[in-house]
Amino acid sequence: MASLDSCNSNFNVSNGWCPPVFDHALCWPATPPGTVVNQSCPDEEDFNPNGLAYKECLGNGSWYINEKNIPWSNYTECIDLESLDFYNFINRLYVIGYSISLVAIAVSLAIFLCFPTLRCARIRIHIQLFLTFIGNNACWILWYRWVVANDVTPPRNPLWCQILHIIKEYFMVANYLWMFCEALHIHLALVVVFVREERTRRWLHVIGWGVSLLITLNHTLIRLFYVKDTAFCWLNEKSFSSWFISVPIGITLILSTIFLINVLRVILLVSPRPQSPRPDHTSIKRALRAALILTPLFGLQFMLIPIQPDSSHSLYHLHLFLSSIIIPYQGLCCAILFCFANGDVHQTISKRWQQRQQSTASTRWSSVAISGNNGGRGNTVALPLLSLK
Repeated sequence: MASLDSCNSNFNVSNGWCPPVFDHALCWPATPPGTVVNQSCPDEEDFNPNGLAYKECLGNGSWYINEKNIPWSNYTECIDLESLDFYNFINRLYVIGYSISLVAIAVSLAIFLCFPTLRCARIRIHIQLFLTFIGNNACWILWYRWVVANDVTPPRNPLWCQILHIIKEYFMVANYLWMFCEALHIHLALVVVFVREERTRRWLHVIGWGVSLLITLNHTLIRLFYVKDTAFCWLNEKSFSSWFISVPIGITLILSTIFLINVLRVILLVSPRPQSPRPDHTSIKRALRAALILTPLFGLQFMLIPIQPDSSHSLYHLHLFLSSIIIPYQGLCCAILFCFANGDVHQTISKRWQQRQQSTASTRWSSVAISGNNGGRGNTVALPLLSLK
């Protein structure tokens, strides 16, 4: 990719002329004042190479600055407006999906935290997973709102957007690692059985939060100091550095798949088979039901996301659309499976509701009893109500 240094080495500057400049897409040569210079559009993805880009050198020998006080180049002819509308539509789908999932996860987390009777080891791991969903979804919403949808922020590449990218990446990796921890915990509970719960939980925290930090830090340092790929808020990564984050995530997904297969094998072996002409169908149905529940938990559907067609392929837009449906709604899926459709949660909430109803009824009838007693006629009302308290 071109840079300001290469622009300076290729063009000479004359007195009073606009100096050569690199706008993160093209090198613009030294230009006489009061002149509009044009070049062919960049030969890159999402640009029309047959169009022309323009840049205006003002009469005072400085480049044109727009109303937002940003040096501006006119790439209107380079942009495919139809594709731009489609990408904006996809971005809106992501924001909507992440927002819905964020609300569902927040409600689920509040339920888990408000009822101490739900604090078993399995729910504690769910809480950690839900925390990663909250951080991940919130960062992605900010990213689409403040960076992707803002045509000024990426070229300026402010420090805050680079930090936001790193935080977003950390929560994304932690989300994968905690899904792996969920798979590992279920595998240990069903296959190994005799495991010290406290020690297991400690190691799961190390994997979920600590290993995620190491993976993110390693990838960040490589991009920052070795590849030096930090332009445009780190939006476009076109080097081998992406392997340092995709390979560890891929390994966790492969291991989760192995755990899932082994869990299903154990379910098939230990599930009771009723005396019926076709008993095997019961075990198969149980295994399929378990697979449908565990697959969103393990994040196995993300294995399809890296298989992205080229932008010129006929299936490229379909892939983007499916990804915008699969990725942001995983939090909603987990909230439904592990909270809203959880029998323990239903039982706990129902029990608490019944207690509140009994408490309300007891308070109401006690007030009637006290009021009747003040009138000299409350003894026969108050005595039967003692059993309600």
